[in-house]
Amino acid sequence: MTMMTGDLTHPYGEAGSGMPTSESLLAVDIGGTFTDIVAFDPQSRQIWVEKLLTSYPDPSVAALDGIRYLLEAQNISPDAIRYVTHGTTLITNTLIERKGAKTALLTTAGFRDALEIGNEGRYDMYDLALVKPAPLVERRLRFDVQERILADGRILQELDLDALGGICAQLATEDIEALAICFLHAYTNPAHELAALEQVKARLPDAAISVSHQVAPGMREYPRTSTTVANAYVQPITERYLARVDEGLRRSGIEAPLNIMLSSGGTTTVAAARAFPVRLVESGPAGGALAGLYWGAQLGDSDVLAFDMGGTTAKAVLTRAGGLTVSNHSEVAHVHRFKRGSGLPLMVPMIEMIEIGAGGGSIAHLNRLGLPGVGPQSAGSDPGPAAYARGGAEPTVTDADLLLGYLNPDYFAGGSLPLDLDLARCAFEGLATALELSVERLAWGVHQLVNENMAAAARVHAAERGLELRRYSMVATGGAGPVHACGVAGGLGIRRIIIPPLAGVGSAFGFLTAPIAFDFTRSYVAKLTELDLSELNGILRALEREGRGIVEGAGVPADDISAQLSIDMRYVGQGYEVRVPFTMGRLDEDHIASMKRAFEAEYRRFYGQLADGVPIEAVNWRVLITGPAPQIEALSLLSAAAPTDAPIACRPVRFGADTPARQTPVFRRDQLSEDWSADGPVIIEEAASTTLVLPGWTAQTAAGGCLLLLQGDEP
Repeated sequence: MTMMTGDLTHPYGEAGSGMPTSESLLAVDIGGTFTDIVAFDPQSRQIWVEKLLTSYPDPSVAALDGIRYLLEAQNISPDAIRYVTHGTTLITNTLIERKGAKTALLTTAGFRDALEIGNEGRYDMYDLALVKPAPLVERRLRFDVQERILADGRILQELDLDALGGICAQLATEDIEALAICFLHAYTNPAHELAALEQVKARLPDAAISVSHQVAPGMREYPRTSTTVANAYVQPITERYLARVDEGLRRSGIEAPLNIMLSSGGTTTVAAARAFPVRLVESGPAGGALAGLYWGAQLGDSDVLAFDMGGTTAKAVLTRAGGLTVSNHSEVAHVHRFKRGSGLPLMVPMIEMIEIGAGGGSIAHLNRLGLPGVGPQSAGSDPGPAAYARGGAEPTVTDADLLLGYLNPDYFAGGSLPLDLDLARCAFEGLATALELSVERLAWGVHQLVNENMAAAARVHAAERGLELRRYSMVATGGAGPVHACGVAGGLGIRRIIIPPLAGVGSAFGFLTAPIAFDFTRSYVAKLTELDLSELNGILRALEREGRGIVEGAGVPADDISAQLSIDMRYVGQGYEVRVPFTMGRLDEDHIASMKRAFEAEYRRFYGQLADGVPIEAVNWRVLITGPAPQIEALSLLSAAAPTDAPIACRPVRFGADTPARQTPVFRRDQLSEDWSADGPVIIEEAASTTLVLPGWTAQTAAGGCLLLLQGDEP
């Protein structure tokens, strides 16, 4: 299925704009259900959109087909594309579905089972049948070798090269595709990992090899090993996938450089993405966060809850004073979706986001207690929700929204994917019978359950960080985000919602605002009063040099590259750190006091008090190398057509479990003027998404073609 873009070109192009120039940007976002493509010409200030169902098992097929459709439909020459940014769910799905390469692990003697032992903490201390995530490497493929490097980098025991040779011979008989090498304290001295890498490469030339001092050069043995193994596990499939995408672009005549979206909110080269594919785990949702940041700024909102709900999952990100929080500790492939500690830990830079709930394709079911639940299983794009009429038979969130009247069966995805109301009803009948409910009441319950689950997850996340959500604005993106925005915002006390004009392809648009960037981390643990500044400056220079090489390799002039330093610091004896931004440059004795003041200010902001008299130590040193962010000036993405401000129809819509359906006016977004407004309930349709305005809310057009939804007397 492809959603043709004829309906989208005019709404997203400014009046008087001409043909695309040779400066056009292209963004491709592959989601679990849909693949979104956005092209933008900064000179004519025109945007074109394409949307297709994601193709399986090879998602590059839909991406390349969509690019070709877009170029042909809009008469855009491949030579006009200057830059391509791509984000994908391939890495996440590979880890969740355990469909990666046959991987082995080489580690220090005595640490073979660290990957399985994990942490001492239990994610649910009262669950006697607790299930931990299974390692990506089975035990018989985990090998230990005699060697030992101390925490300060001194070699206690040399690497046993003879034993390593025997292990290589055994690995050769196992036909492994990937190998992770993770020796104790290699982040302080990588000599043994480098020696092992050299020998393994010679004996296993076709294997993808990941070494911990490059992938995750930080302390904490289990997360470092888990990250290195995950990187090796997805590396072969990532290399093949990126090669297909790159080759497909060239066959289409696009010679522009291909950059890959990182989970941290920057982009990087294909070469860097192939070496560190684990950094792409949340590349798609990162685009949704950037879109929330951009559109919030257009309406003067610096504190934004970026809410992105697609076909498979829903994610949320809280900005703070117009910025995003980047964390180096995350998890993937959870045993229990919303329980921290039940997934595989990753030590990679990632925008701090909340997996707050299900997507449109998430399946409704009865849980172990016999109560209704939604997700995490998803119908995806194949077969998709029952209403897609592609073979799906289980009830999903999209089916529920259709039954409630929120979606137009004849205009879903611009009319290119008609929805079958009878199939949606049939999918819900079995579950409704089991619960002794009507289909409509069950559909309402599923819709409300999804909204409340998402609101609850966001509330917990905000409370843990001491943030008051009621002063935030929500930016809702994704195909399903605007349908559920009012319900989720109401549960959070948020009374101001921004629906961007590109909401249905929000993540892909966010890619266009991402700078080329890469960051490096090195653990160097010492009290502030005991720092060896000569050694530390050498470490920072090496990190900056390596980062500049990657960013310059992506085509950024050296003079346009900047370096930023942040330090993970804590009081001596604490288990976790606070990240403290600091000035990049050569450090001297005068900087020690500044570090202490910066740490205390950040610590007080987090915890409200200081531990006076306790020594402070630095743990991790992080250097971010970045090029300039693309400058997309304030857009005015209103329709070039003459607005009518008149509803195109009315249809019965349900707003409660026991209340009858209510005749609700339906508007087309591309027919609204700059000063249109209406009180809810109202439905506003566009090709890539639908906005549901609940009773008690008011909708109006705002700057840049955004829709602004306000509850009560909110200004």
